[in-house]
Amino acid sequence: MEVRSESLGQARLEKEKGSLQGGQVIQRTRLQVWFIRVCSSILIWTCLVQLVAVGELWHPRLLTGLSSRFSGASTLSFRVEDAVPSPPILLPARNYTSNGFLKVSCNGGLNQMRAAICDMVTVARLLNLTLIIPELDKKSFWADPSDFDDIFNARHFIDSLRDEVRIIKRLPKRFGRKLGYQILQMPPVSWSNDKYYLEQILPLSAKYKVIHFNRTDTRLANNGLPVELQRLRCRVNFQALKFTPEIEALGRKLVRILQESGPFMALHLRYEMDMLAFSGCTHGCTEEEAEELKRLRYAFPWWKEREIISDVKRSEGLCPLTPEETSLILKALGFDRDTQIYIASGEIYGSARRLAALRTAFPRIVKKEMLLDPEDLRQFQNHSSQMAALDFIVSVASNTFVPTYDGNMARVVEGHRRYLGFKRTIQLDRKRLVALLDLHQNGTISWDEFSVAVRLAHESRMGQPARRRVLVDKPKEEDYFYANPQECLCEGTSCDDLLGPRNSTVVR
Repeated sequence: MEVRSESLGQARLEKEKGSLQGGQVIQRTRLQVWFIRVCSSILIWTCLVQLVAVGELWHPRLLTGLSSRFSGASTLSFRVEDAVPSPPILLPARNYTSNGFLKVSCNGGLNQMRAAICDMVTVARLLNLTLIIPELDKKSFWADPSDFDDIFNARHFIDSLRDEVRIIKRLPKRFGRKLGYQILQMPPVSWSNDKYYLEQILPLSAKYKVIHFNRTDTRLANNGLPVELQRLRCRVNFQALKFTPEIEALGRKLVRILQESGPFMALHLRYEMDMLAFSGCTHGCTEEEAEELKRLRYAFPWWKEREIISDVKRSEGLCPLTPEETSLILKALGFDRDTQIYIASGEIYGSARRLAALRTAFPRIVKKEMLLDPEDLRQFQNHSSQMAALDFIVSVASNTFVPTYDGNMARVVEGHRRYLGFKRTIQLDRKRLVALLDLHQNGTISWDEFSVAVRLAHESRMGQPARRRVLVDKPKEEDYFYANPQECLCEGTSCDDLLGPRNSTVVR
């Protein structure tokens, strides 16, 4: 009996052990199934997010719905909330063999350097070179000590382009001067196409491994480049080059303050000392002021054009409009005394005296120094490029943008506003305007005749869709890519549907 009981007990234990093992197997199987489901869900959502991200990079939301772009293009408003970026998604790095390193030193003001950075990223991509974070100009008239990451979000710049170009913060130490390495320094030929870089520069990179472009302004052609390179220039300009969070936040604050008071115009009044000195434009200045401007021009040995006849340049439309001329033009265009105007510029030459006529005609004139507390601007003082970045943000967001001179800021802002849905940008025809101004001021034509003529001259100069004008063998005179990046404003390889057949581009 004892043996039988013992056998029964042992059988019971074996049964319970088997049941326990079976339960563990079932539980383990359920865990595996749950784990597989979770992993699959994560993988699927990751793929979807990546697809959406890539789609946004190459076909931004503003490039779709072309019909809505044309209806009410002049009344589009840019809200502050639209400027807040979504969290960045890290794209997979491009897998390629680098042909060497490209180091670049940008020259000029903020917007000239901005366009140059876009060009140099494109060149690095074309030649499969590793790009070093660009050096910014510290020796120009403005003497701004800002580095790249004082103005732009360097981490975003690197990460957002990692699927196209490898960008690093500094050159590896093995290529340093302390080790006796000789870097090839050169300025590439201006307005060059992809063939020049592939045939002339790529062999040099194989020989020297490190190329330093010590001038970068206008080194890539406006036209004649493959569409994928043109769109990469846009991607860098509109998506990769974001200002630092501090600049972005203060810029949004400025826009919010302005929008709370209603629609506003951004007036890029390029009547500043450096502009007048180097252009030789002294219309409306006293003899003492004209002499001061001339001395400044001669103080810079690198400036080639010394002796300048101001009246001739003005008649050719090569001078910025004066504040007094600007007030007449704005009134002729139909803007009234209640128009809120933000002056997007540095210190106006002649200060309050030269602004008097404009302020009388348009009392609601403001500048960033009037809208912000001094403490808000303290960190940006003596940093002209950072101050210009604030004006850039406001100008892009404005209901109407009016530049009195077609310099780099005017053209780059114009391109951004086209990209955002062809927001109204009045491109003043200065050559026509100075002729009309002189006729009106000497009594030849009445105010009504003057006003009608001004409006008729600008009906097709409001930032509407148009083709870039191409001047064969005259790249300096043709339309600037960054003012009208037409390849980035439509989805296909051709922009015929968007721009229409009437807008002919090539002038021989």
